[in-house]
Amino acid sequence: MAATTTRPLFLGLDLSTQQLKGVIIGQDSEIVHESAVHFDNDLPSYGTKNGAIKGPGEGEVTSPVTMWLDAVDLLMERLKAAGVSFSDIVAISGAGQQHGSVYWSAEAERLLANLDASRSLKSQLSGAFSLPRAPIWQDSSTSKECQELEAAVGGAQALADLTGSRAYERFTGSQIAKIRHRYPKEYASTLRISLVSSFVASLFLGQFAPIEVSDGSGMNLMNVLTGRWDDKLLETCGGSALRSKLGPEPVLGGANLGKLSIWWTMRWGFNPECIVAPFTGDNPATVVALSGPGDALLSLGTSTTFLLSIPPAKSAPKRTTTSHLLTHPITLDAQLAMLCYKNGALTREYIRDEHASRHWHIFNELVLETPPGNNGRFGLYFTLPEIIPPNVIGNHFFETGPDGLPVRVDNLPENAHARAVLESQLLSILSRIEGILPESSLPLHRVLISGGGSANDVIRQLIADVFGIDVYISSTKEAAALGGALLAKYAWLLVDNPNTSFEEMVGGHLAGTTRVATPRADIHDLYEKLVHVYEQCEEIVIRS
Repeated sequence: MAATTTRPLFLGLDLSTQQLKGVIIGQDSEIVHESAVHFDNDLPSYGTKNGAIKGPGEGEVTSPVTMWLDAVDLLMERLKAAGVSFSDIVAISGAGQQHGSVYWSAEAERLLANLDASRSLKSQLSGAFSLPRAPIWQDSSTSKECQELEAAVGGAQALADLTGSRAYERFTGSQIAKIRHRYPKEYASTLRISLVSSFVASLFLGQFAPIEVSDGSGMNLMNVLTGRWDDKLLETCGGSALRSKLGPEPVLGGANLGKLSIWWTMRWGFNPECIVAPFTGDNPATVVALSGPGDALLSLGTSTTFLLSIPPAKSAPKRTTTSHLLTHPITLDAQLAMLCYKNGALTREYIRDEHASRHWHIFNELVLETPPGNNGRFGLYFTLPEIIPPNVIGNHFFETGPDGLPVRVDNLPENAHARAVLESQLLSILSRIEGILPESSLPLHRVLISGGGSANDVIRQLIADVFGIDVYISSTKEAAALGGALLAKYAWLLVDNPNTSFEEMVGGHLAGTTRVATPRADIHDLYEKLVHVYEQCEEIVIRS
């Protein structure tokens, strides 16, 4: 029987790149409280920048695992100070930044199971990790491992057909292969490897949580259609020991993993009957919270991510080497198509700082004083090694010549960069949408935007004009945490009502949305014609 109170609450967490966020919803699925811990600002002793640490090796990007432990403790303190009744929370789930991995030591299982309620998580679990810093999605140091992985299965397309994605430097499989080869002692001493999502779930369970199937499909280790580990991929990346280090086969969202650890009841006053559901990736959680048929999601956070939910179909969906296909967190025979760009908000902020005196209002003025199409000027900006197109870096500038073809130039006029960075990022997505949409899919009728850039009116209108569809925003900026809370509620309902579907639970009522921009047909037509020119610019950059 599910835990009951007079006022059941559901907690969703999101451990993203820069913050740990918490959302609490009631039985009507309305948000009753939100809190957050910002890593750089609230935990400055770790020395992170935008939640991460670069180096020591080229392309390496990690986050301190104990910083995340401190963030969990601090978030609980803030929830308590806000008057949240932990005893009314009957289920917990959440999300984590995708692809990041946590390496538990041989002592971890014992430490998790014997937490002292008088002490913090960090003070007891500092020795629970064979690697003190977790590789995260920004890491690009595994090119060699990616090549070896693709070669092992017959190439990039073969790997995409099997796992939903070609080999990517940030994906967990290649990261595990790197740790195995470069840090053999630490790898050998690792008892369990968690994703960021299952790491947080493990803290609540007091034991290792299984990896959730949608987040697991972002590892290059799982068959995307069956939701099960693939033996050849496991052997290639981690040797014969990897299956035991990953734990059981991935589980669907909404499962009941068990009651939360007694530490949470003794230290914080949580309901002892509170259940823990699998934590998924931040992108699948956002889909769960916001989208319905015919919706696209565009996250304008640290990364720029474009997501489409693909319903069950008789034939397998398209799998390409520039997009991702993920298993759906709720339904094994449905999928999520995704485009992910590493150069998102941080690159837009870089252009703002370099060309708009560090002010968004000046940035917006620069966009508005230049016409759509930027007078035939293009700027492709990669402050980090990019995912799409792969591994390009640096700034690349073009002007359209008399024959309509792009020509490289040394730079753009000062006032052209603001529009150029927005147009190039959006045209890249537009150029790939048809390639990831199944032929039988519903036409897109709106795009829901989230993340920091979603609050910018100029960016909203540009998205509408480029994509040619209405733009909406959600009533919450914490969509991934909200998705986690909804998954928690779903798991709680399934305990007593096992035949309930997620769609029945939400009843067609997703998070409140508001239309914020409508496309201008003539301007969208212009952008449709510019797609081919943009693609030529991108090809030149790739070749060079």
